[in-house]
Amino acid sequence: MLLGLLLGAGLACVWWSFWPSAPRRTAGPLAGHVRDTLAQAGVVGVGPGALVPAGLAGALVVGCLALLAVPVPAVSLVAALFGAALPWLALRGRARRRARRLRALWPQVVDDLASAVRAGLSLPEAVAALAERGPDELRAPFAAFAVDYRASGRFGDSLDALKDRLADPVADRIVEALRLTRDVGGTDLGRLLRTLSAFLREDLATRGELEARASWTVNAARLAVAAPWVVLATLGSRPEAAAAYRTPAGFLVLLAGGGCSAVAYWLMLRVGRLPDEPRVLR
Repeated sequence: MLLGLLLGAGLACVWWSFWPSAPRRTAGPLAGHVRDTLAQAGVVGVGPGALVPAGLAGALVVGCLALLAVPVPAVSLVAALFGAALPWLALRGRARRRARRLRALWPQVVDDLASAVRAGLSLPEAVAALAERGPDELRAPFAAFAVDYRASGRFGDSLDALKDRLADPVADRIVEALRLTRDVGGTDLGRLLRTLSAFLREDLATRGELEARASWTVNAARLAVAAPWVVLATLGSRPEAAAAYRTPAGFLVLLAGGGCSAVAYWLMLRVGRLPDEPRVLR
């Protein structure tokens, strides 16, 4: 009976292999952007859909706290809207800070790759060696690459998985340079990696200087947005001010003020923040 079941299962698998599998549904641009942000922030095992309950929980908690501090429904509604956006803002901030740290580590990664190639290691061995010799913050993705390559033996597929884990434009350039060298061949990989390392160091120095000069704009935007709401929270503790904001006119004033603050803060950040490098070589 057991042999019959095994034979039937084997024949079913053979029959199933003749039919092409359905193509995987590609995620939309919004889901792809959220997935890239999660990867850039170093958040593992969480999908884009997890931000929805996190936003609802943030809106509930912040709205209730605002209602307890300032017993005005309009103020609690504006605070709840801010609380709903708080998980995404925190995730974006963490991703930017981590990207800033990784930007300083990529020249070292390129130097380690060039040294490994110069020492005679193959390209898969040089990339896998970064799991032990590379920067601490980048060892986990390269260790996962080593596991993927040992399990499948496919260098291209392992590089694609590495790109998805890193979700970084600099990593995309490095990966595509390695893929091109693997597919086409050539002896200029060491020179290419040294040129890329010098370019990354120059870009890091220039970007650091520009970010230092533009930091006052971002700090001024945060202060300008926070100051009116601190004053509002102080005035809302008085009964007559709270009664004024409970009226429909006060509700509209608070909503208009919240919208103006959000738009002004977004514009100030757009003016003062350097543009992020897009992932052209996905």
